Amino acid sequence: MHACLFASDLHGHRGRYRRLFRAIEDTRPAAVFLGGDLLPSMAWAGAGTGHAGDFVEGFLVPRCRQLRDGMGDAYPRIFMILGNDDPRSEEPSFREGDEAGLWTYAHDRRLRFGPYTVYGYSYVPPTPFGLKDWERYDVSRYVEPGCVSPEEGVRTVAVEPHVTRYATIGHDLDRLTDDDDLETGVFLFHSPPYDTRLDRAALDGRMVDHVQVDVHVGSIAIRRFIETRQPLVTLHGHIHESASMTGSWRDRIGRTHMLSAAHDGPELALVSFDLDDLDHARRELS
Repeated sequence: MHACLFASDLHGHRGRYRRLFRAIEDTRPAAVFLGGDLLPSMAWAGAGTGHAGDFVEGFLVPRCRQLRDGMGDAYPRIFMILGNDDPRSEEPSFREGDEAGLWTYAHDRRLRFGPYTVYGYSYVPPTPFGLKDWERYDVSRYVEPGCVSPEEGVRTVAVEPHVTRYATIGHDLDRLTDDDDLETGVFLFHSPPYDTRLDRAALDGRMVDHVQVDVHVGSIAIRRFIETRQPLVTLHGHIHESASMTGSWRDRIGRTHMLSAAHDGPELALVSFDLDDLDHARRELS
């Protein structure tokens, strides 16, 4: 059995993290997946002040170390990525936690987990928000009305101009997976796929320059990838209100199960599932 927990968009809320750690102690899963937007909201606006770093070094590291010491051999494999609200300037702290054995930093990596292969990918299509560390053009250089190009906005880590101008999520996924057989592929994304129950945003009636804004804000590239490559399961966050708007935190394309842990309330939304029995995945709010 490969019992797992999945949470996303915790935004540095310590109460949610404490509830997550209690759930890990109580259920003793084989793996935990954290799907981005892990740091306090707007931490990037104070880049250089140590705000986000204080959270990682002052809270996340010691709590994970305490959990590991207490659970011993039962300590789960923790896979995590960052999200579009997390400053990339904090990525070294997450790599250090990986090197210390506290978690596995999964972005842009292919990782073995028993008979499964885990892939991590943080980037989302262009948003209206200012931080662009984890934004990338989707399938082309098109930007939806009301959104800001990845070539604009704020970055906490410098990137070569040709990368921000020409890199796409679609090309990244092709490079990351190459010609892998994805029958046992587990994908930890931040963005949901486009036009699903997982990417519905509260944008009804929103107009920009007399154009109706699309209420589906997920990635076209991720959707096409799922349609053509059919991994076992994909995990998503990013669009907090999607479950309350569509009535579902899960969807399916072909054989691929798609699960979201995004939530628009104060509770921790925790998805539990077994990779050997995805039909019985469930979500609880606490």
